[in-house]
Amino acid sequence: MSLRAISNLRDVANDFDGFILDLWGLVHDGERPYPPSAETLRALKVAGKKTLLLSNAPRRAYALVEAMTKMGIGRELYGEVLSSGEATREALIKRDDPFFAALGRKVYHLGPERDRSVFEDTGLTIVSDLADADFIVNTGPISLDEKVDDYLAVLEPAARRALPMVCANPDFVVIRAGRPIVCAGAIAARYTEMGGKVALRGKPDPSIYHLAVEQLGVADKARVAVVGDALETDVKGARASGLASIWCTGGIHAAALGVSYGVAADPVKAEALARHEGQMPTFMIPGFIW
Repeated sequence: MSLRAISNLRDVANDFDGFILDLWGLVHDGERPYPPSAETLRALKVAGKKTLLLSNAPRRAYALVEAMTKMGIGRELYGEVLSSGEATREALIKRDDPFFAALGRKVYHLGPERDRSVFEDTGLTIVSDLADADFIVNTGPISLDEKVDDYLAVLEPAARRALPMVCANPDFVVIRAGRPIVCAGAIAARYTEMGGKVALRGKPDPSIYHLAVEQLGVADKARVAVVGDALETDVKGARASGLASIWCTGGIHAAALGVSYGVAADPVKAEALARHEGQMPTFMIPGFIW
């Protein structure tokens, strides 16, 4: 087998100086932390390992820190924080990418009010009428119960006008408190199918991993491991960036593997799933366990 199963991070801690950590599906379930998370973060810190939290959350990094604090995970337990929302905001300000350089100044926000920190200091005008917009920023459904089809009333006229879309969260779905929640990436995929032009910011784009490694402060990327639960984002992004990956099988793929968080998956079944998805991790682990 090419996929090595480990029971905890201690098994490979000596091989790495820094860890890029996913949040949703690894550290917490969207509402509360998984039981071992705080202890594992503390152990990594005591062991002298650098950590960076990398999330496809379409919000500023400080919003993630606030959410973690409310969950009882203290700021002193982890290092840097980087989000897809932060990367999106930076792109909207710098406009050094041709796609972003061509965008106008009036934006239609497809997403909930809680995500609007992504527009801070961008100088953009948020319009409520799609007809007034130069482009769309998609941060995902407003309600946790909504599906992609609920946004066809926005996507169809936007496609007719060929409005460009910026997607601030490439995830298709996450598991929140045990149930699947549609994310911005699924809406962006539908818009692409309709002929719309979309720019994604966040995992699995290698550029956000390059920035993460830089912020992490580990010079040798061979000494950096990405830990996350999604093959399509965490593992794919790590592989595309030349980084080792540790796949948490207790997250988004738990149901497909017939396990729950912290329960070891069948290595043969896990490798078969990874091969089917075309994203082979370096290691697999049942949860964020030290």
